[in-house]
Amino acid sequence: MASARSDSKTEAKDTAPLRALICDDDEAVCDNLRELLEGEGFIVEQAATSAETLAKAQASGDERPDVILLDVHMDLNGVDVLKQLRDRGIETPIIMMTAVAPGATAAEAIQNGAVDYLVKPFDDLEAVARLVSRAVAYERLKQAGPEAQFLSLHVDPRERIVGASPQMVEVFKLVGKVARTPTTVLITGETGTGKELISEAIHSSSDRRNGPLIKINCAAMPESLLESMLFGHEKGAFTGALNQHKGLFEVANRGTILLDEIGEMSMSLQAKLLRVLQDHQFERVGGTEPVKVDVRVLAATNRDLKTEVRERRFREDLFYRLDVMEAHMPPLRERKEDIPLLTIHFLEKHRYSPRSPAAHINLAAVDKLTDYDWPGNVRELENVIQRAVVLSQGQVITEEHISFSGAFSRPLIDVEQRVRDGATLEDLVNEVRREAVNAALRINNNNATKAAEALSMPIAELERVAEIKASVEIHG
Repeated sequence: MASARSDSKTEAKDTAPLRALICDDDEAVCDNLRELLEGEGFIVEQAATSAETLAKAQASGDERPDVILLDVHMDLNGVDVLKQLRDRGIETPIIMMTAVAPGATAAEAIQNGAVDYLVKPFDDLEAVARLVSRAVAYERLKQAGPEAQFLSLHVDPRERIVGASPQMVEVFKLVGKVARTPTTVLITGETGTGKELISEAIHSSSDRRNGPLIKINCAAMPESLLESMLFGHEKGAFTGALNQHKGLFEVANRGTILLDEIGEMSMSLQAKLLRVLQDHQFERVGGTEPVKVDVRVLAATNRDLKTEVRERRFREDLFYRLDVMEAHMPPLRERKEDIPLLTIHFLEKHRYSPRSPAAHINLAAVDKLTDYDWPGNVRELENVIQRAVVLSQGQVITEEHISFSGAFSRPLIDVEQRVRDGATLEDLVNEVRREAVNAALRINNNNATKAAEALSMPIAELERVAEIKASVEIHG
């Protein structure tokens, strides 16, 4: 269970037991949730009517709940109760519960301030507990305020994917919908966004979780070796093939296989993969007997496969077989509200020594992290935090410990991909100019005069380019 702590005036509240209010007139539902949440350390109260809900939700001091689970159907419509609570200034995170397909009701609840919704009956109680804990942790992080010098969030080690932004909530919901189906999923997103972690989440939540999860990077080996790795080979199929060898598809039988960097696979191997997806069988290299397998296929790529299809570098029929459901991992620059949670998650993960407590970080350092564009995404953030923990010797991380030097060792613009997308030379030059201005401002702590001097350009031009960049970031 995740919980937030602060070395501020709110310390007493933060270290007190968390309180949950369950609002439902179904005793069986209340009993199940009470047992679950008390096992997670919550003090649990119940409300069977809307009037009781409103009264207990507005309790003062330590009696006020940290999270509310509110049924849609009581004596009043649950969404109406939600609106009344928000109108009265109650900002407690509220999770709606419904026994029917959520549909428009869930959308209305989210629009009126609910953090999420649950569908009864609850098939996965661990998922319910994680949702409740995440809602509480994020709310406490938001309430820490500028007077809090340091923040520390203790995250459940089972949580490998962290995020509470709307984009990540949608990803989590998609994982929940597709995990227990045999559907092929195409996981897209830039390098470092966490595509491999999503594949793990899908597998671990599926009916195949007791089977193997096999991962292979299609860009990491030549075509002939990749074919043998995937499909195996018969004895004598080629020089050095002294014995029959089972491929990864056979090893992954009754499990899941992740084909990472699928866009790098050759056209000939794509044809063989297509047959596996269609017929669930293949021949080993050098063999003639079909091998039948029951494997769920997940594919990941940082390329735009639609463009690859148009350029005839990727088979159209295979693309449609893979793109049954797409899980898109947003870049970190588009979900900056997740940076504080991710930061604290990595502080828990990367301690100065095995016996050290998690390092703290001050708000100025968090601001520095959120002002950065993160071309390397979550993977780069983890590296920056790990380096800061070492530099601070596991104590208090300040802005002086935050360094982005590793980001400049690689290009920020994928020129080849931009040209494929139709960008002109003028477009590319303007993008480089904007990135250079952004880098100069970052290096010089947003001092426009020093940044202009560093780039040998008039300050008026630098400010114009910086304003254009800000406009692009705001309006997309």
